[in-house]
Amino acid sequence: MKNFQTKARLSVMNFLEFAVWGAYLISMGMFLANNGLGEYVFWFYTVQGLVSIVMPALIGIVADRWIPAQMTLSLCHILAGGFMIGTGVVASHSLATTGTLDFAPMFTLYTLSVAFFMPTIGLSNSVAFSVLEQKGLDTITDFPPIRVFGTVGFIAAELLVNFVVIGGQAIQFTAAQFYTSGILSFILAAYCMSLPKCPCKRDASRSLADAFGLKAFRLFRRKDMAIFFVFSMLLGVSLQITNSYGSDFINFFSKLEEFNTGFMNGWWAKNPTFLISISQCAEALCILAIPYCLKRFGIKGVMLMAMFAWVLRFGFFGIGNTNFPGVTALILSCIVYGVAFDFFNVSGGLYVDRQTDPAQRSSAQGLFMLMTNGVGASLGTFIAGKWVVNKLVYAPELDLESQMSGWQHSWLIFAGYALVVAILFMIIFKEKRSEGDTREVSRIPENPGGDVEL
Repeated sequence: MKNFQTKARLSVMNFLEFAVWGAYLISMGMFLANNGLGEYVFWFYTVQGLVSIVMPALIGIVADRWIPAQMTLSLCHILAGGFMIGTGVVASHSLATTGTLDFAPMFTLYTLSVAFFMPTIGLSNSVAFSVLEQKGLDTITDFPPIRVFGTVGFIAAELLVNFVVIGGQAIQFTAAQFYTSGILSFILAAYCMSLPKCPCKRDASRSLADAFGLKAFRLFRRKDMAIFFVFSMLLGVSLQITNSYGSDFINFFSKLEEFNTGFMNGWWAKNPTFLISISQCAEALCILAIPYCLKRFGIKGVMLMAMFAWVLRFGFFGIGNTNFPGVTALILSCIVYGVAFDFFNVSGGLYVDRQTDPAQRSSAQGLFMLMTNGVGASLGTFIAGKWVVNKLVYAPELDLESQMSGWQHSWLIFAGYALVVAILFMIIFKEKRSEGDTREVSRIPENPGGDVEL
């Protein structure tokens, strides 16, 4: 019963953590594009990556050294929630007064919000890993079922903003999505204060580099881990592209008469957030397979599954539409997303945890976030938006037919990129395993004076 209570409390934490994100992440791009900021969509998603380059590592150091992780998590959500509600206020005011969105103040508040939210993704993992170990539980087998509730929370938020109507419009089409996210952040901030304490790791004998949590960067001294982090960055390029443009792409079909009067009278095109929520439903199922797949295929096999799933994710978008049978391709794209996201993000986080000393747990998770949601996602979203979607879709001289063709070509370009990364990873990455047990991933040893080896 005691273990059940621990898992239940961590499950609630994960539910709220990802509900905060799901309230706006999928629908925001469509909201911006529908209100005059289509050419700036990539900035709102790129900045999530830019702040992830610095903030997760810094907040991870704070949690490792000075403020218990569960309290740091609470403080971050208080700040993130406040700035997100401010974003909603500015968006609502500018729409009411001018009929369009005011980019500068809205983007500034949004940036401050995600600067404090993005570290909480890795930090929530650190809290879960710490509490599970305190209770004598195994992170590899006990964490994935807990993490599933994060996906459930994301789905619940998506369905909320898709189907709840305020002022005659669904939340997904209004600034109310930002208010929803901010309120959920405040609820989670209060809840975090009730979680078990995650002690800081203080040791006066440690070097200055240790005191600032820089020891996690020693993982780069191992060739296999250095290659792993580089490819994590390259795969991270794909992470935010469908989040940025998926809902606007699907909603675009509602502008074309043949898709408004066709299959189900254009229902799928008018409910893009619901359609994309199938991705998270698939994610919830796939996450339960991670422990088996990691032990059976190793991190290389699991990462390759994720990479080829990204090829299919983009490819199905490139050939799909919201009429029948085209909508089946969009649904298939959402189904393979479960493998694409989980087998990369969750498995990667578990792998990094097993390679890291407990004293640097939060810092190491911050480093993984830096490479994926930081450098990788920011580069990917910037390039995809500025030099692909803005030129092929949002260019003002394009008519609807040209925009439709632009969407298709954009998705196929992204699929080609993912395929190249997968092939290179297959050739270059060589996974090392502990002798005597091919299923066990070893933890990085304490070895201040020499190379770090398995």
